[in-house]
Amino acid sequence: MVKPLLIKLIISMSDIDSSTIPRDTPTSSSPPKHLGPLQKKEALLAWKMLSPTLLIVALVVVLPLLAIFWISVKPVGLADLRIPTPSVYERLRGDLTNAGDVAVLQYRISNPSREHAIDGVTLVDDIPPGLSYDLSGTICEQKAQTLFCDFGTWDAGFRDKLVIKVTSLSPFKEQPDVRSSMPITTGTSTSNLVNNSFTLDNFKQIFSAQEFGDVLYATAFYTFVGTVGAILVGLFAALMLNQSFFGQGVLRGFLLFPYVAPIIAVAFTWVTLFDPFSGSANALLLQMGLIDSPVNFFGKRGLALVMVTVFEIWRYFPLSFLFILARMQSIDTQMYEAADMDGATPMQKFWYLSIPQLTGILSILFLLRFIWTFNKFDDIFLLTGGNAGTRTLTVNVYEQAFAISNIGGGAAVAVVVFACLLVFSLFFIRFISKEEGL
Repeated sequence: MVKPLLIKLIISMSDIDSSTIPRDTPTSSSPPKHLGPLQKKEALLAWKMLSPTLLIVALVVVLPLLAIFWISVKPVGLADLRIPTPSVYERLRGDLTNAGDVAVLQYRISNPSREHAIDGVTLVDDIPPGLSYDLSGTICEQKAQTLFCDFGTWDAGFRDKLVIKVTSLSPFKEQPDVRSSMPITTGTSTSNLVNNSFTLDNFKQIFSAQEFGDVLYATAFYTFVGTVGAILVGLFAALMLNQSFFGQGVLRGFLLFPYVAPIIAVAFTWVTLFDPFSGSANALLLQMGLIDSPVNFFGKRGLALVMVTVFEIWRYFPLSFLFILARMQSIDTQMYEAADMDGATPMQKFWYLSIPQLTGILSILFLLRFIWTFNKFDDIFLLTGGNAGTRTLTVNVYEQAFAISNIGGGAAVAVVVFACLLVFSLFFIRFISKEEGL
């Protein structure tokens, strides 16, 4: 039916006299020629012109990636992102407006780090004119109008008070402000983030966690089903709208709404629509007698994962629809006319003509949508917050790094995400793309 006429058509289109091809025309099998001196200079100039762009790409992409790998083997939390520095709080108790008045100046000093000491701690503060500091019994000394204290080493968690008596040498119209100049502290320390100690405890903690298997399953289900579903729905929409009819442009623009609408707006709408108490979906299902009690769509384990996946399909199928529709409109209609003359059914035309022409764009869409869906965080976080079995790897990165302040654990999960995407990309490039001729 379809195949005999298609074979004749392909043979007639490919029947080209080889004698018409110039003999000096290079073919794909001819070996590449060596570059001449001028071509080498042009290639070198091109690399020089591209070097700023390559450097920017390296700074924007490579350096953050290396930082993630570095942090993943460090036992660091939010408090370890900064090197410990001495903390000082200055306070004056007493009145110094009259000559001979005595007040107490307090410096509350501390080491905010619970793990690392601070070496060579010093404090420098200005002494206002007209005041005398009694430094007896302290480790501080006065240099001109400057207070200097050498504390040495502060152990981890060190806290103390430095008390100094202050005497007014002359009357003041108002209370002198001894805090007009902030005390300057110096000290050297280290941090788990910058030292040379490395550990795999972050990865051990992640892989040994009881919920890690559930996280992998949720990630795989959400990514694969969401990707395939978005492509299939986009393919169906493209097939429906690959026809000329009244209102075609309006309907195509309407289908783009889920993709162009703000994520915070559509996520809030879905949560409100499927709310178990005030949602329209539950009210409709109850009135139709399909359910006996309200269903918590985004709070019931298992159902919540299906709902966020459906939301992913609904929100991102317009992108697949645009790509597929553009490719379908570029297909030569002569093939379909020949198939109609041969008595092909719509399903046969779709399977034997459309699918081979769409294989390349479908493969690219699958690769892009898989990577984007695998990295998706905001959709799930806005809908469920990662609860009810919807915690994916990207949501786990956020919870590890910020919810429990385990920056190293969050970086380790990010490395796992990178490794999964790298393996998938290599597999796709090695096998699928070659089979499809990409």
